[in-house]
Amino acid sequence: MKIALLGYGKMGKTIETIAVQRGHTIVLKTSETINEGIKEADVAIDFSVPDAAVHNISNCFNHNVPVISGTTGWLDHYEDMVLLCQEKQGAFIYASNFSLGVNIFFELNKNLAKMMASLKDYHVTLEEIHHTQKLDAPSGTAISLAQDIIANHERYDHWALDQKQDKTIPITAKRIENVSGTHSIDYISDVDTIEIKHTAHSRQGFALGAVVAAEWLLGKTGVFTMKDVLNIG
Repeated sequence: MKIALLGYGKMGKTIETIAVQRGHTIVLKTSETINEGIKEADVAIDFSVPDAAVHNISNCFNHNVPVISGTTGWLDHYEDMVLLCQEKQGAFIYASNFSLGVNIFFELNKNLAKMMASLKDYHVTLEEIHHTQKLDAPSGTAISLAQDIIANHERYDHWALDQKQDKTIPITAKRIENVSGTHSIDYISDVDTIEIKHTAHSRQGFALGAVVAAEWLLGKTGVFTMKDVLNIG
């Protein structure tokens, strides 16, 4: 499989290592917006920046190249990209986190929220910890977790960073040196606490998930999620 890497920072370089180990070829790697060069690729993996993501994803669809995107901060245009993908009969997966373990964690979070919905004595808190180079807060993963709780628990209707208000899921975002990523969700009452937690040990898990998703997407048409890749939910 010939892969274009759109975004060649630390994550892009880790994806390159894993992709090559799995027998794939990197035909393009860039940290800038791309145009004609994308035609050489069987699939593109986008971990770029918000200002480049929409251009890159659109360009892939226009050249019939399937796209895996893990870039955050551009989702105001997500529905536009879905419509363009459908118009061009392309293939697309966006995920706030491609880690296989995190996507299992997403499903645990949804199921726990459903189970806790009728237990009024518990309130939920969410904490995420990342390395100091991660500038956005809260993380896209934390936002996805909070939105899934809101969708499955009638007590909450929005989330907020470092705020405790009625019907609000408070998210605490911490930035610490040399941390790959931790997300924890606590349901707290006067008598006990129920906690689920995912801790990444390295970027390897995120990169592997992106490559696995690219392998799965090749030859398909449509807009998919990691639930489709993992056949869960």
